[in-house]
Amino acid sequence: MKIFAAVALSLLVLVGSGCMGAGHHREAVRDDTGDKLTVGAVQKEIKVGMSGSDVISVLGSPNMVTTDSKRREVWVYDKVSTERVYSTSSGGVGVLGLVFGGIGGAAGGGSYNAGSGASSSTQRTLTIVIKYDEKGLVRDFAYRQSSF
Repeated sequence: MKIFAAVALSLLVLVGSGCMGAGHHREAVRDDTGDKLTVGAVQKEIKVGMSGSDVISVLGSPNMVTTDSKRREVWVYDKVSTERVYSTSSGGVGVLGLVFGGIGGAAGGGSYNAGSGASSSTQRTLTIVIKYDEKGLVRDFAYRQSSF
């Protein structure tokens, strides 16, 4: 009986350890190695008086370039990032029991299967507006970030 209890406990630990939630899957697949456009980069690197080429070296090319009423350039960076993770897990335990007694024998068994799933979705936006003066130098900039 002690052997059966030890085997049953071992199977439960083995099945339970194989379950991983969406949060763990998200961390496993997230790629944070590339260059990202962030509020920190804007706050740290962008300064009034910078040239357009200096801004491009920090932030890359803008998504949109327009002009204001005085024909001065306005650059807009608009980035949207969506991260989706879906995780499923399932497990099961099967038991086959053999009972021998007297003249004949009997065999019986049972099993238990279970499954679960979880999903998570996060979306982030970052909009940066950089306004240039008549000489092509940064005269003002603003940014907005949201996450939901």
